[in-house]
Amino acid sequence: MNFRKLSVAQAAVWVVWGSLLLCTVVPCRAQTTPLTLPLDSTDGLKPTNAKIEAVTYKGHKALRVIDAAPQGTSDDGRFVVITGSQFEDGRIEIDVAGDRVPGAPEASRGFVGIAFRVDPSPETNDRSAFEAFYLRTYNGRSDDQLQRNHSAQYFSSPEYPWSRLREESPGKYETYVDLVPDEWTHMKIEVKGDKARLYVNNATQPTLIVNHLLHGNTKGAVALFISVGSLAHFSNLRVSK
Repeated sequence: MNFRKLSVAQAAVWVVWGSLLLCTVVPCRAQTTPLTLPLDSTDGLKPTNAKIEAVTYKGHKALRVIDAAPQGTSDDGRFVVITGSQFEDGRIEIDVAGDRVPGAPEASRGFVGIAFRVDPSPETNDRSAFEAFYLRTYNGRSDDQLQRNHSAQYFSSPEYPWSRLREESPGKYETYVDLVPDEWTHMKIEVKGDKARLYVNNATQPTLIVNHLLHGNTKGAVALFISVGSLAHFSNLRVSK
């Protein structure tokens, strides 16, 4: 064929066909824009049973999240949704520092983490469906080995709280990781389909592996998670496919 005599319209058709052929030989991937939030303001955040404020904490611009739930609120009823976020598969990275509010009971272990695939309940915000990984920062260097073994946790709200998982599948959804309360800790979560892995402090191997997320393959928002008696800081959120 004499390509010199092709019209502009004909040339365009050949370009499209060439692109389709290339995608057949080499699969084309959709371009996605990563979500990056320094968490240096409260804009675009929706807290549930939590007080939030922008602060500078140990050298980082950060978001402070404090337990503000009424007494009797479920353990999984405190979180801050990143409005407009939509996550199915990919990677979530964030820096966190977990502590407890002054005067909190010993049972408050400095809970801090990330919820993902959040699907808000139409009936009540504090019973939203989501998957989550979180850290119990006071357990990481406890003198009690059993407490150490409960340092990192996965759960699936609302049907599978940590207590049910510990009773029905002891040791499967929680594990030890070295943690220091009130110090910056890096979390990375990788999700694909119904599988997820948690990495802590830039480790090359996962701290906790979940081979079957209990809600299956769903999608939803990303949220910052705390629990009873928590005072936590979050900084440098990055979400990518």
